[in-house]
Amino acid sequence: MSAKFDISFEKSAEIAGGYAILLQAEGADFAAGASVADPSGVVAKAARIAGFSAKLAGALDIVAPEGSKAERLFVIGLGKADNLVSFDWLKAGGAAASKIKNTTDVTVFVDAPGVDVTAAQAADFALGMMLRAYGFDTYKTKKSEDDNNAKDGNASVKVRIVTAKATEAAKAFAVSQAVADGVNLARDLVNEPANVLGPVEFAAKVKELEKLGVEVEILTEKEMSKLGMGALLGVAQGSVRPPRLAVMQWKGGKNGDAPLAFIGKGVVFDTGGISIKPAGGMEDMKGDMGGAAAVTGLMHVLAARKAKANVVGIIGLVENMPDGNAQRPGDIVTSMSGQTIEVINTDAEGRLVLCDAVWYCNDRFKPKFMIDLATLTGAILVALGNIQAGLFSNDDKLSEQLAIAGTETHERLWRMPMGKEYDKMIDSKFADMKNTGGRHAGSITAAHFIGRFVGDTPWAHIDIAGTAIGSPLDEINQSWGSGYGVRLLDQLVRANYES
Repeated sequence: MSAKFDISFEKSAEIAGGYAILLQAEGADFAAGASVADPSGVVAKAARIAGFSAKLAGALDIVAPEGSKAERLFVIGLGKADNLVSFDWLKAGGAAASKIKNTTDVTVFVDAPGVDVTAAQAADFALGMMLRAYGFDTYKTKKSEDDNNAKDGNASVKVRIVTAKATEAAKAFAVSQAVADGVNLARDLVNEPANVLGPVEFAAKVKELEKLGVEVEILTEKEMSKLGMGALLGVAQGSVRPPRLAVMQWKGGKNGDAPLAFIGKGVVFDTGGISIKPAGGMEDMKGDMGGAAAVTGLMHVLAARKAKANVVGIIGLVENMPDGNAQRPGDIVTSMSGQTIEVINTDAEGRLVLCDAVWYCNDRFKPKFMIDLATLTGAILVALGNIQAGLFSNDDKLSEQLAIAGTETHERLWRMPMGKEYDKMIDSKFADMKNTGGRHAGSITAAHFIGRFVGDTPWAHIDIAGTAIGSPLDEINQSWGSGYGVRLLDQLVRANYES
């Protein structure tokens, strides 16, 4: 974290220095003199002179405001009051957090004039602040001059959020805190360099979830070999770092209820293997475990907020390297399902990891549904850029639920086509299937490959190659590793599957 926010909620507060932040809806009266932060009514005058209209996430900066005890006063725009949704409050919170520099005391007056602010909205605003505050500077010996922690060790910024619904907002924020921690855990995992975070080290991070009540099993190479996971192990055999399969269980629902299942691709570094990638940009392949990071972050959220659901998270952790023992193009491996796979391209490795993890999950847990997340194909970037993730599914109901959750969290999805004609593209002359259907429809044929290991279980595959790493920076994310998928899937569970 670049900044540490110590957030509390109060019904009233006096200002004794530090920063003050007001919220303002577009078109609403600036209520001159109505706030303890603006006793002299300078905001209305400053807004008129600066042409500040309170558009969403816009900011007005007033240094040493006349009559106020605040050293600096910011007004953050909310946009039109009648159009506000949950994500707007996150954006406003992120915009506010971006202004907090060189101070350790902030008072936010969240009850904007003309807006009936709910406890959930106040908590969303605080969540936006927490998400924006994240930064990954673990390996920097010199911190940014704008970083409060650089000036005062590990000092945190005390943030008081003032609202008439302070008690209710504090309760709602307990959930928001869990979400922020889960997203930032996923970001940390993605941002870590691969020389630090290998399969064994990643598995150790997963074991830490036991502190929250998650049951964790770590399968070793020997155990996976006994299970017949030839596809996953084939990817790992070129690396001196042994693979792991992490199995996480959160049992917050009714006994006997089938669990919800989330599976993540965890290739801690992907050279492409023998089908080696170009050197340019290969450093980004430390993030090829974004799906596994999202599942781990999700399990943290569900456990931390005591979700009333039974949930399984499974991640396959491997490194794809091109040494003398690496698998070759043309090799044929046998998956846990018994189906054989001709490896056409060793850089199409994520689906080989996922197929064994998905089969294992379905066979052992008989889940209500399975959702896998993977930074799987460059083809999805060609189709959708890094704005939306690709959604592939055999179930319309699950797809619709995911789409709604994506709209609400702004972690958006676009459903891509599937069909028998695409599935035929991965038929092999020498095995049951091949691991790539070629350049055309690459993200679709990759989804069909995973789909051959799903059976009749409702299933969705989310290709997050464009959204988990290097996605556009915005008001709530300034990190290369975005943590995409954690809020999306938490919202899916919260809205549809908790008892």
